[in-house]
Amino acid sequence: MIQKRTYHFLLFLILQSCTHGQTFDKARLDSFFVALNKNDQSMGSIAISANGVVVYQNAIGFSQINKQAKTPSTIETKYRIGSISKMFTATMIFQLIDEGKLSFETPLARYFPQLPNASKINIREMLDHRSGLHNFTSDSLYATYMGSPKSEAEIIAIFSRQKSDFEPDSKAEYSNTNFVLLGYIIERLTGKTYGEELKKRITSKIGLAQTYYGTKANSTKNEAHSYIYQGQWTQMPETDMSIPGGAGAIVSTPTDLVKFINALFEGKLISIANLELMKTMRDNYGMAMFAMPFYDIKGYGHSGGIDGFLSLLFYLPKEKIAIAYTSNGTRYSYNDVVTGALSIYFNKPFTIPEFKTITLKSTELDKYVGEYSSTQIPLKITMTKKDITLFAQASGQSAFPLEAKGENKFVYASADATFQFEPDKRCFTLIQKGNTYLFNKTDK
Repeated sequence: MIQKRTYHFLLFLILQSCTHGQTFDKARLDSFFVALNKNDQSMGSIAISANGVVVYQNAIGFSQINKQAKTPSTIETKYRIGSISKMFTATMIFQLIDEGKLSFETPLARYFPQLPNASKINIREMLDHRSGLHNFTSDSLYATYMGSPKSEAEIIAIFSRQKSDFEPDSKAEYSNTNFVLLGYIIERLTGKTYGEELKKRITSKIGLAQTYYGTKANSTKNEAHSYIYQGQWTQMPETDMSIPGGAGAIVSTPTDLVKFINALFEGKLISIANLELMKTMRDNYGMAMFAMPFYDIKGYGHSGGIDGFLSLLFYLPKEKIAIAYTSNGTRYSYNDVVTGALSIYFNKPFTIPEFKTITLKSTELDKYVGEYSSTQIPLKITMTKKDITLFAQASGQSAFPLEAKGENKFVYASADATFQFEPDKRCFTLIQKGNTYLFNKTDK
């Protein structure tokens, strides 16, 4: 599914500027991915381009794992890219605006008057995540229907039942709902499906042969399935792509993604003036784009998460460097994968991790098991165990495995979350994206 939790900004990477003609230690970069692969830390693919030319590609892990065989991933393996799809949707919306078929001030009520505050919400506010429309993937009911096909009418009925989170344009808050609706608007204005318009307006125009609107994962087309690590890679449930639509239904490769973002910044898809609007941050949100600074260098891009897939795409305009990483199985944070790759690329100090494993006995996990709540956020987290693995389950979400990393310390790398327990005090501290939350065990 698209990331259900409140959107968190990417871990900003810090790099010093370098020259365009720089060389890098390809063998060392290869060694990093060998270590990730050998230790089952990540499965995925990466591409880096400089001045529009791909200078590095690699793929690790498997695109499909079953009892009969494991299919190794290649640089042509295609992955669900989740919310990176929003950059494609926004690009098409800008094109329609330039064609005079739409404007930033067009009210949502013109297309979907039944939605909350539809007459007060316009296209600009949807692009900027300022509509106040509730993020439907955060709803507890989302998990009950995410695997089943839904028509536009069925999705709109779901959206109509959800109250707005705030008055339009009063603040910004990430919501997948905005971009599902923008995808529908593209279809209504053109009379074509989102997939057809994607091909016409973007992929065929700049030669993205491996980027398209996804359907059920098809291994014969070299499409990856996604996995979670539970002592071994276990396949994740699959979201039906009729649900995320313009918010997250695109399938692609890292090589195609760097081509896309290069074309976007070169003005081949929208005008430079419109690109500036995408890059303009308001309350830390751009139009389907987020700022990612590196020392004195500015960067822009988006992340994506759906099912067990995690992806990252961004561009450094000053350096003309683009990087894309797509993963279908993550234990070592995908942000850290990119941090390591870029540190090596820019010849910065970086130590390839040894990935030491800490194994606890089942009885040693008993002191962590229980339900915990916090006064800081309205969320309960239940800790359970299965064999020698500790699992955490937040309210309305599926359970996920934690890895032991030290004394009373566990991590969930996919979400960059650290759980530091104090069993004697019956509590733990959740550390995520620079934020700290105290959870106390509740007595039942």
